[in-house]
Amino acid sequence: MKVLQINSVCGVGSTGRIVWQIHEALKDAGHESYLAYGREKSPNCTDAVRIGNKLDVYYHVFLTRFFDLHGFGSKNATRKFIKWFEHTNPDIVHLHNIHGYYINIEVLSSFLKDFHKPIVWTLHDCWPITGHCAYFTFAQCEKWKTGCYRCPEKRRYPKSILLDNSAYNYKKKKELFTGLRNLTIVTPSKWLAEIVKQSSLSEYPIRVIHNGIDTDVFKPTFGEFRKKYGLNGKFIILGVANKWEERKGLQYFLELSDYLNNDEVIVLVGLSERQIRKLPKNIIGIKRTNNAKELAEIYTAADVFVNPTLEDNYPTVNLEAQACGTFVVAFDSGGTRETIINPETGMCLRVKNIESLMKAIRLVRGTMTLYKTTGLSDEEIKKISKESAIAKYMSLYHVILHGSR
Repeated sequence: MKVLQINSVCGVGSTGRIVWQIHEALKDAGHESYLAYGREKSPNCTDAVRIGNKLDVYYHVFLTRFFDLHGFGSKNATRKFIKWFEHTNPDIVHLHNIHGYYINIEVLSSFLKDFHKPIVWTLHDCWPITGHCAYFTFAQCEKWKTGCYRCPEKRRYPKSILLDNSAYNYKKKKELFTGLRNLTIVTPSKWLAEIVKQSSLSEYPIRVIHNGIDTDVFKPTFGEFRKKYGLNGKFIILGVANKWEERKGLQYFLELSDYLNNDEVIVLVGLSERQIRKLPKNIIGIKRTNNAKELAEIYTAADVFVNPTLEDNYPTVNLEAQACGTFVVAFDSGGTRETIINPETGMCLRVKNIESLMKAIRLVRGTMTLYKTTGLSDEEIKKISKESAIAKYMSLYHVILHGSR
């Protein structure tokens, strides 16, 4: 079996780690595996093929920022990549994020419609079904169901500071992404699967494969975090994000800081230098870390993990916290509920405000012996592991190529 994966990044970020894990598993099983990416890559991705170069990315960003034409740049880079694609001739093409300033969706779609082999497309967000945005729940917008226009998310990723081309983008995406033969869509959450069923992509079969985590790393891991930051005896409220922005709920932590007692502190991981400089004294800001073991130590040191995300697909940070033995309090947004393993390891709050958060945190602190777990059962760990997710992708490849076993 020969598989080609295409994603915006390789080995970094959540989607980059997923494609790399699948790549390694394929090779370990004796299959041929190829990776193509657009921008960032980790040192491990030495055999991955880059689509285009920095200049292509910059021009694509220009088209996006001023003309709201995300996905319509990088024509020459994509044509060059297609020649390599044809030469490689994979048995299965596995698409991931095809947004990210690196590939032209018209050129790619035209080729794929003449490509007579199976295609798997994992949707990591909602971008393929909208005229602009990657998520629309924060804006409470449902235009994606019938046709986008006057996009309320124009200034969010992929940001446009001038034109609103959402009506054109919506029509073009619908035209380009429908009518693909042998396409199977995968979503990491049941929530997104239900969204896709209501969208322009409803013609395709949909499989739900939850993202997994590295359970060899994310487990109760005791280190020197409390000592390093002078937090012995403190009740630690932890938040972790790849990028802290409004939809991730940063403002709730800032509000929460006004309600804390003297022996309570907030720790936020993933902040920029600028954000750290603006924090109140009872919030400790830490920049993004790619050191998974260090992150596991921080999860373990915390007393409660709080995730006030306002829109999300399947936030694996919740899984990581629970795997490290720390109770999760999260807003019930997108596929978040699906990441709560059981009532003893986490809870979802339907009411999204500071009062509900504070009430939940006080409940956790008042019953620490109940909520501070020592980890998950072997069965639960296996269920959320990256190996479980990868095995499901391998099974899907097999079924697509050879039929049911």
